[in-house]
Amino acid sequence: QVQLVESGGGLVQAGGSLKLSCAVSGRAFSDGGMGWFRQAPGKEREFVAAISRSGTSIRYAGSVKGRFTISRDNAKSTVYLQMNSLKSEDTANYYCAFRREYADPWFVGTTSSQYEYWGQGTQVTVSS
Repeated sequence: QVQLVESGGGLVQAGGSLKLSCAVSGRAFSDGGMGWFRQAPGKEREFVAAISRSGTSIRYAGSVKGRFTISRDNAKSTVYLQMNSLKSEDTANYYCAFRREYADPWFVGTTSSQYEYWGQGTQVTVSS
């Protein structure tokens, strides 16, 4: 069974930074691609960022491009989301997700349905 545990959320002022972490256990981390999604109250879950199994292909949502950075550390089985220049509209519960990927090490999933395993979420609140 794959388990994902997010950490690093919290309350921050607009313009500030936070770094989220997601630790993966129960399966070879290097076998899969990772993604970050978020969901604000009353809204659908939306894609934020994703990184391929190889670590060389990355995608961002337009709303976070240039402000957020996704990275992975296979030795620690952890994916990170560095969030800078935070805005009030970034307030949401942030989820990491894992997908097994054997065929294409450069594939990047950008939709929820492409991921098999999910963390419980970590709340990010940006005050204006």
